[in-house]
Amino acid sequence: MSMDTALPFISHGKGINVWDESGKRYIDASGGPATFCIGHANEEVNDAIKEQIDKIAFGYRAHFRSHASEDLAEMIRTKAGGSLNHVVYNSGGSEAVEGCLKLALQYHTAQGEMSRRRFISRERAWHGNTLGALSVSGFLARQEPYFGSLLEASLLSPVNTYRPPAGVAPENVAEYCANELEEEIQRVGAETVAAFIFEPVVGAAGGAVPAPESYAQRIRDICDRHGVLMIADEVMCGVGRCGTWRALEHDGVEPDIMSIAKGLGGGYVPLGASVYSDRVAEPIFRVHGAPITGHTFTGHTTACAAALAVQKIMERDQLVEKVATDGVYLRQKLEETLGQHPHVGDIRGRGFFQGIELVEDRETKEPFSPNLTMSKRTFDTGFANGLIVYPTPGNVDGRKGDQIIVAPPYNATREELDEIVALLAKTIDQTVESCAT
Repeated sequence: MSMDTALPFISHGKGINVWDESGKRYIDASGGPATFCIGHANEEVNDAIKEQIDKIAFGYRAHFRSHASEDLAEMIRTKAGGSLNHVVYNSGGSEAVEGCLKLALQYHTAQGEMSRRRFISRERAWHGNTLGALSVSGFLARQEPYFGSLLEASLLSPVNTYRPPAGVAPENVAEYCANELEEEIQRVGAETVAAFIFEPVVGAAGGAVPAPESYAQRIRDICDRHGVLMIADEVMCGVGRCGTWRALEHDGVEPDIMSIAKGLGGGYVPLGASVYSDRVAEPIFRVHGAPITGHTFTGHTTACAAALAVQKIMERDQLVEKVATDGVYLRQKLEETLGQHPHVGDIRGRGFFQGIELVEDRETKEPFSPNLTMSKRTFDTGFANGLIVYPTPGNVDGRKGDQIIVAPPYNATREELDEIVALLAKTIDQTVESCAT
């Protein structure tokens, strides 16, 4: 029996909870894949979707503009701030990253720099399932079936102070990894490099790993010196998830291009966006007239109407500010409950994007054997307990390493956060016990 046929059928949801057809309740502590930022079955969003569909579901962008897409673009510009004034819509995170890569290439083409075709990224990073996004990902298990058909890219060391590169002290990780970027640009030749792409807080491939202070500013400076564009992949960590609308706001840095998706539409209708700066836009519009990227459903009217409703709720209810405050509360509860657990090596993250790394030995940081599939076991045990978390294996070397991500909806109450932490502690204990028998 495949995993899909073993899964229960979903029935309905409300807020942070979902129910299957048997009537079993689950607390959605990961917001699905860190997507359901205002919870399930929000009546305001549903009404906005119905109102749009009653008029027209979709006006094709080559034929019409829509108030939904233009109003949402204006909100994105306002929230992103700085010079990030341009938006290309797409249908999700992988397409958003693909759009970012294409914008970078088109920018350099418009500049007459056809030699700049290479991308640099990092190991233990996940950027998506399209071939371009997959090429710049450092996620071995998801790439292996496609080896031989991926773009050539340079992948640098993960930026993780808990598991620093060999021989590097945690306090030197930012400097070491920034220098590694500059050395790789010089090795391959700056004239060949289109962009450096990274997640400000690594999600699916790392388990909510934030870069240390000063790292983002250092790579911003390096990219500027070498004419390399900076792409921030904020599909998972952005749009409020880390307590600022842009994750890189925390670091005081503005990218040239940025991908957003999950928190944009909150999972109600698929939507993503590639956001880019005036600097990138100028030669593209001057030479080509517009970005040469997009798909049939780019700017889907109903998807934009749903996302606009989600963003208006986030703004009205000050949910990004709430995540900044209650993220501290969530972290404290995790530290109090699991901080001294013998099989919890690290608790990390920002806002409502917290990662828990499970280890065989807390003192040596030795991971569990990959054969135990601890992250999946923990997910399965939690699911049986009515708790949904996000498992991320392979953080150490592509195969070893087990993390759990907690990423609840932004409007989760503190009582719900307490319930999540208590259920997670119970789940981890049960999972470890199951391996000992």
